[in-house]
Amino acid sequence: MIKILTVCGNGIGSSLMCAMKIEEICKEEGIEADVSSSDFNSVSGKGADLIVTVKQLADQLSGYNVAEIRSYTNKKKIKEDVLDKIKELVK
Repeated sequence: MIKILTVCGNGIGSSLMCAMKIEEICKEEGIEADVSSSDFNSVSGKGADLIVTVKQLADQLSGYNVAEIRSYTNKKKIKEDVLDKIKELVK
């Protein structure tokens, strides 16, 4: 099982909505994943196989395996942006 962490500035709304979309995508694809959300400042204490966030925050997360997304809520765009990276992790 892979661990995915969605990150936004405050860790309240946007990253939680994104986490729910990624859970749906993983379920549809038959991928076992533990998906959680976090605020930007708490990332370092949360071990994750993949961090999913927008470009503005991704640029500040060097040293982590990061997938940049264009939208926190558009499931189609999220799937286009992260599915290949998720599939690489489960190989």
